[in-house]
Order: sequence, then C-alpha cells, then structure tokens
Amino acid sequence: MTPHIPAVTAQQLVSVALALEFSFHRQQGSHAIYSRKGDNARRVIPMHVGVTIKPKTLAGIVQDMGITMDELRSKLKMF
Repeated sequence: MTPHIPAVTAQQLVSVALALEFSFHRQQGSHAIYSRKGDNARRVIPMHVGVTIKPKTLAGIVQDMGITMDELRSKLKMF
C-alpha cells in the first residue's frame, strides 16, 4: 500500500529542500530550481502561490530528493 501523500504548498516544499541542504539556484517563470553542492543534485519546484502541489508531482519531487513520504511528513512538522 502506498503511503498517503500530504497536501503541500510550494513554500512548504522549499522549506524542506532548504533543510536538506538545497539552495536556490535560479528561477524561470513559475519554476524555481534548487541545487545541492555535495552531489550536484538539482530539483525543480513549481512555485504557484496558494496552490497545493499535485500528488504525482509531489511524489516525483520527493523521490528525486532522496527521501520518503514519512520523512517529508516529519520535516514538515518541524516548520
């Protein structure tokens, strides 16, 4: 069974990315690009204000960040 995917806004996801040592690289339109120096990882976060990120998009971003949904939930509780 797949774990429940929480409703997350772009700003919340940015907070998690920053906690995972990603830093803002640049923005093109409504997509912000965050990168991590240690492994040259690059993640794109859609920055649509007031809108929650779609579940499949969020699942892909979380997987690309190298964390699980449970880890995402625990990081969200920190903020």
